[in-house]
Amino acid sequence: MAEAARATSPRPLRIGVLGCADIARRRMLPAFATADGIEVAAVAGRDAARAAELAGRHGARPVTGYAHLLGLDDVDAVYVPLPAALHATWVEAALLAGKHVLAEKPLTCEPDRTRELLALAGERSLALMENVMFVHHPQHEAVRELVADGAIGELHAFSAAFAVPRLPADDIRHAPELGGGALLDIGVYPVRAAAHFLGERLHTVAATLHAGPDSAVETAGAALLRDEHGVSAQLTFGMDHSYRSAYELWGSEGRITLDCAFTPPPDHRPVIRLERRGTTEEIELPPADQAALTVRAFATACRAANDPDAGPAGLPDARACLQQADLLDAVRRSASPQRPGTAPKAAVDDPTPYAAEGRR
Repeated sequence: MAEAARATSPRPLRIGVLGCADIARRRMLPAFATADGIEVAAVAGRDAARAAELAGRHGARPVTGYAHLLGLDDVDAVYVPLPAALHATWVEAALLAGKHVLAEKPLTCEPDRTRELLALAGERSLALMENVMFVHHPQHEAVRELVADGAIGELHAFSAAFAVPRLPADDIRHAPELGGGALLDIGVYPVRAAAHFLGERLHTVAATLHAGPDSAVETAGAALLRDEHGVSAQLTFGMDHSYRSAYELWGSEGRITLDCAFTPPPDHRPVIRLERRGTTEEIELPPADQAALTVRAFATACRAANDPDAGPAGLPDARACLQQADLLDAVRRSASPQRPGTAPKAAVDDPTPYAAEGRR
């Protein structure tokens, strides 16, 4: 009976990993390895020893070079945790090789390239998903349900902050040619959160980006957005701060606040703080592993993309991904007089793997 069950069970989704970055080591590879119906098939790195060490942890095949991994027949999908400026090149290469793709955020550094890659995935019936993990955590859906149920009356304002302590001088997020800077790496969280709660008709009113002493990239920033109803979103972010990860929704009759909003550990018990009519209620939720939930969503998208009757189901967050890309670009353009020069176009499209792959 057991052999018959194995014979009829679907083949696992075989994942290849392009790079040995920290996020792959800490969060995503463990999530892939423990997920039902997924097998870590191969790990590619620029350095053969690093690839072998990481692959060995998960019983996967080590591969030297990203292009080599994309040519493997026993890899169905790839995860791309490379520096942001390399995403477009390797996501496109993976799609052209017939692989489903989960790529770290941002999907690309330019809205037009994001549109091109989503269109390419659609044309080839492949799943393409941006790894914005926090949107898969159920705490945010619980907040949306409270707002929809009128818990704080009519929503008037949203604010969000995400910042991390100073990074080492050699961290890739200080390198403009690799897509570094606070906006794409840190600011993406509050920007996506604003879109998540306020919808598709957001536009940028004003923004500022600030570079620390001797920094080639912005290390802090803020933006003011609004929707067509006048609901505002005040966003702050940085990578030279004490840690903060929170947002607040403020309505006509109360407000909701959530701490540990964007990168909660799997054992964290979220607490939604609801203040209204002079009282404060703390709503505790069970823990959830947003990395595991993201992997599950990606696997579902891959299987849907393989189903000819599923339509565009292989692009589950395409609209949100495009909106995020447009908003990030609008924030940068609005703040351009206050920030250092952007990375040259050649750096965005450079296909050369960087030794810094492990520091992301």
